[in-house]
Amino acid sequence: MNYQGVIHRYRPLIHLPKGTRAISLLEGNTPLIPVPNIVEELGGGFELHIKFEGLNPTGSFKDRGMTAAITEAKSRGAKTTICASTGNTAAAAAAYSARAGMRAIVIIPAGKVATGKLAGAIAYGADVIQIDGSFDDALSLVVQISEKHPIALVNSLNPYRLQGQKSAAFEICDALDGAPDWLTLPVGNAGNITAYWIGFKQYHQKIRTALPRLLGVRAAVAEQIVLGHPVENPETIATAIRIGKPARGEEAITAANESGGRIISATDDEILAAQQMLADSGIWVEPASAAGIAGLKKMIENSSYNPRKKTIVCVCTGHGLKDPNIITNQFSTPCILAAELAALEREILNG
Repeated sequence: MNYQGVIHRYRPLIHLPKGTRAISLLEGNTPLIPVPNIVEELGGGFELHIKFEGLNPTGSFKDRGMTAAITEAKSRGAKTTICASTGNTAAAAAAYSARAGMRAIVIIPAGKVATGKLAGAIAYGADVIQIDGSFDDALSLVVQISEKHPIALVNSLNPYRLQGQKSAAFEICDALDGAPDWLTLPVGNAGNITAYWIGFKQYHQKIRTALPRLLGVRAAVAEQIVLGHPVENPETIATAIRIGKPARGEEAITAANESGGRIISATDDEILAAQQMLADSGIWVEPASAAGIAGLKKMIENSSYNPRKKTIVCVCTGHGLKDPNIITNQFSTPCILAAELAALEREILNG
C-alpha cells in the first residue's frame, strides 16, 4: 500500500473541512507488538499487544492529532500556531507547523520538560517560551491569547486533535479484526483516552465491532481524575502526564464509565517497574508511556481483573529517547580498558 498518513488512510472517518490538503509526515501505521514475556510475568493465559506510538515521526502519539489540527489551521489561513506543552505536543506542533510553513510558538513550564522533547521543538524551529508556572498555567495563557489574536491553538482542546488521534483506534481494529477486550493507556490532559473512545464507537457503528473497556492510568501524584479535584503543581517522573487539571478530564471519566472501564493511578515506582518490564521485552518507552502496563499489572495483582482468554492492547505513547534522563542518571560510567584482547577477555570472562 502506498501509505500517506492517517488523514489519507481514514479520510471518510476523519471530520475535516472539505477540500483541505493534508499536512502529513506519514504518521500512524504504528505496530501492535506482542509481549509474551510480560504475559507470562502477569500470570499467563491472555493476549497482550503494545501499540507502540513512539514510532511516529516525532516519537509520540501527538503526531496523529497534530496532522489534523495543523491541516485545519492551514486550510483557514492561519499563519501561527501556539500550544502549552510538557514536551511531546511541543515537538509535534513544531514539526507539523514547519511542514506547513507556519510559525510555531511553544509555552512550557520552566524546568519541567524533558531534554529530548525540548530539543525536538527547538530543532523544528519553534519559538520556545518558558513561564514560571505549571503546565496548567501555560494552558490557561495560550487559550487566552488564541482568543484575542489570530493564532491557532493546537492543544487537545482543539477538536481536530481528537479527529486525528482517534485513528489509532481504527488501526487497532483493523489489525485485530475487531476491538480488544481492554485498552490501557496513560492519562495526562485526557485527550487521548477521549479520542480512542470516539474512534472505537465510530468503528462500532461502521462495522459493528465490539467495544473495548478502557483503563486509563494517571500518575499517583497528579490524579485529579481519580481524586475528583485539581492537584496544584503535581510532581512525578512521568513528565508527559504531569498535569493536575486535565483539559478533558470530564470526557475521560465519561469514556471510562461508558466503556465499563475505569481510571486508576500508579506510583512512580510502579511506572518505573513497568518501564523496565517493557525494556526487557525490547521496547523502550518514556516513563509516562509505561503507565498503562503499570495499571494493568496493578489490577491483576489486586485481583480486580482476571485477564484469562482476553485480548488486551496497551498504548505506549512515546519513545524512550523522549525522556532518557531517568535511565542515564542510574547508569554508572563504564570502566575503560586497554585496547587489548587480553584485557577484554579478563573483563568478559572473569567479570
